[in-house]
Amino acid sequence: MARAGAIVFATLDLCRGLVKPGISTEDLDREAEKFIRSHPGAKPSFKGLYGFPKSLCISVNEEVVHGIPSPKRILREGNIVSIDCGVCVEGFHADSAITVPVGHVPPETERFLETTRQALMAGIEQARLGNHIGDIGHAVQTVSEAGGYGVIRELVGHGVGTKMHEDPQVPNHGKPKRGERLLEGMTIAIEPMITMGDYKTKLLPDKWTVVTADGSLAAHFEHTVAVTRNGPRILTMPA
Repeated sequence: MARAGAIVFATLDLCRGLVKPGISTEDLDREAEKFIRSHPGAKPSFKGLYGFPKSLCISVNEEVVHGIPSPKRILREGNIVSIDCGVCVEGFHADSAITVPVGHVPPETERFLETTRQALMAGIEQARLGNHIGDIGHAVQTVSEAGGYGVIRELVGHGVGTKMHEDPQVPNHGKPKRGERLLEGMTIAIEPMITMGDYKTKLLPDKWTVVTADGSLAAHFEHTVAVTRNGPRILTMPA
């Protein structure tokens, strides 16, 4: 999983460098798939998963998750774009996401993105032996709501390993010491999905793309994390 995670990290880093006004989400997807497959034995986890047609989920502005890359979806100055990537190596998956600005964005948008990233790190800090799933969600919720943002309820993080989505579910809200206890060797995807407005969402007619119901901006950050006796280990970063 760490090998897959290193490729995920590098793929997202590549995409971050490619994001600019005028590029299409299809362009990002094509370059990402080419890069992933350039690593022996690696393949995109998302392509074909539940019938999803692309290698990345790319969601712009009010789109929360599962946006389908398209040559018609052109990034514009001031947009924010969430890029979600999964890679499989020798039957093991890793999953990570980032949200990045397109060109210049207002200071309040930069603060929103940074707060969501901080919420992710707060959640990861709670991924320790003896803690519970609720400790992770409570940490994410506390940081997000302190910033004045909405925490999406309908979508959650998840276990990840030989399948992209496994038990347990990892909500981004909750109460301490509630839910499943964290055990050594568990591998989970922690993924705050936060809005600048209300937390309610709706599904677009394409049956994939989830958007905020009120049209507010959404941000998504994610890491795959292993619970170890030495504390949380982020698998979707270089060793």
